[in-house]
Amino acid sequence: MRALIVSDVTSAYIWDHFDRRNFEGVEVVLSCGDLPASYLEFIVTLLNVPLLYVPGNHDKSFRTAPPQGCVDMDGQFARVCGKRVFGLGGCRSPHRDIHQYTEKDMARRVKRLTPLIKRKGIDILMTHAPAFGLGDGKDLFHQGFECFRELLERFEPCYHIFGHQHKSYSHEKPPEQAGATRLINASGHRIVDLRCFGP
Repeated sequence: MRALIVSDVTSAYIWDHFDRRNFEGVEVVLSCGDLPASYLEFIVTLLNVPLLYVPGNHDKSFRTAPPQGCVDMDGQFARVCGKRVFGLGGCRSPHRDIHQYTEKDMARRVKRLTPLIKRKGIDILMTHAPAFGLGDGKDLFHQGFECFRELLERFEPCYHIFGHQHKSYSHEKPPEQAGATRLINASGHRIVDLRCFGP
């Protein structure tokens, strides 16, 4: 499955200089949050493929004005090109707010959804925040969730695609693998071929 993955930073390559030839073969767009609704609508209109997104911590307006033609994956499953995709939006914060969770709050969400995850399985986990210690930041607001790490260890998706941690935030090389799972920071944009062998 060829996917355009986007998050956090709009790209002039897409926004100002769109050329369909540069996206040949793209079958799905996966957005990991903190992008304007108008940007997502622009992409889904021009590419005319499914666009799945999870909300980021700056996407409060999506509650009343979600991006049209796009699929909100927050706490939801979808099957795309035979791949099982599950999404969780929001980031870690000491204070509760729209799309901002304490570790305890996110762990409760994951626990509530675990029976469904267990029944359906995951090939691709898409989140806004990374998992703790796996490409996250040092400050609390940019630290990942420990419960995401537990999800990776228990269900071993082929990919964990996330945003929130802009590539410019750190010069350290982030990890690319966690057990059986390949880690992909979606900040900005990139086209990737996602290959999984599952049901």
